[in-house]
Amino acid sequence: METPNLPAIRALRPAWNKGRIVGQKRPLKPKHVWAIRVRLELAENHRDLALFNMAIDSKLRGCDLVKMKVVDVMASGQIKERASVLQSKTQKPVRFEISEVSYPPKFGH
Repeated sequence: METPNLPAIRALRPAWNKGRIVGQKRPLKPKHVWAIRVRLELAENHRDLALFNMAIDSKLRGCDLVKMKVVDVMASGQIKERASVLQSKTQKPVRFEISEVSYPPKFGH
């Protein structure tokens, strides 16, 4: 039986990561963290500021962070001092403290 000659498979466009640095990135320095916080505050972007601060406090993956609900961080109208979230990748609970800076002033105690 004869096999037909197939055309060579070639990429129609270059790879999305061609020329980019891939892999683990260096951690943010404290001055970078504060610069991001200040910009979010000045833009009055309370949701993103709260998510960013929670990410810094909890060290959770992004997918676990956006799955969090208000119930996870509040109880009887007060913001909890500690919270626990089940990681989606490892299925292990992660406990973390919620610092005062993690929520904007209008959400305060």
